[in-house]
Amino acid sequence: MAYTLPPLPYAYEALEPYIDSQTMHLHHDKHHQTYVNNANATLDSLSPEIQALTPNALLQNLDKVPTEKVTAIRNNVGGHVNHTLFWELLKVGTELKGDLKTAIKNDFGSIETFKEKFAAAAATRFGSGWAWLVLQNGKLSVVSTANQDSPVMGEKYAGVSGTPILALDVWEHAYYLKYQNRRVDYISAFWNVVNWDKVAELYAQAKK
Repeated sequence: MAYTLPPLPYAYEALEPYIDSQTMHLHHDKHHQTYVNNANATLDSLSPEIQALTPNALLQNLDKVPTEKVTAIRNNVGGHVNHTLFWELLKVGTELKGDLKTAIKNDFGSIETFKEKFAAAAATRFGSGWAWLVLQNGKLSVVSTANQDSPVMGEKYAGVSGTPILALDVWEHAYYLKYQNRRVDYISAFWNVVNWDKVAELYAQAKK
């Protein structure tokens, strides 16, 4: 079954002033749509067995993909999966609380230390990529990946592993219209639009 672009779960201007409406239009309607289109084009050339996998399952089973198609799958199915998650993780006005807040304090020492480590992972990712909060072996940690790689791909392909709980897109297309080259300002603004309710939901699911 062909992949489709999921609609944004909110209005394009819902994240103003932290992420502007024009960026959301371009990021979602153009960039994400391109990943969907390219993923579908690549999938058309693959076996029915591979086509039957969900996008996440496909990223977890890259060894089943013909060698000459792995890069296209990583870039485009990865881009589709990462962005689909990213849109769900954005919302203004939620609060970090409950079990997730306790776990972050336990695993990082404080909320401030967690935010510093996450911001550093995002700021120091050379070129394009992502910063992640992941759950692995019962513990939260911060990692980053290049391009459209995801922790679900595992160490062999992404260099890291774990179940994604929170993600920040640090490709320039995610912030350049508003923040230009000021990635650090974009990262700082991100904390105002984290959908902590969704992060807590993902955390609870990952613990099961």
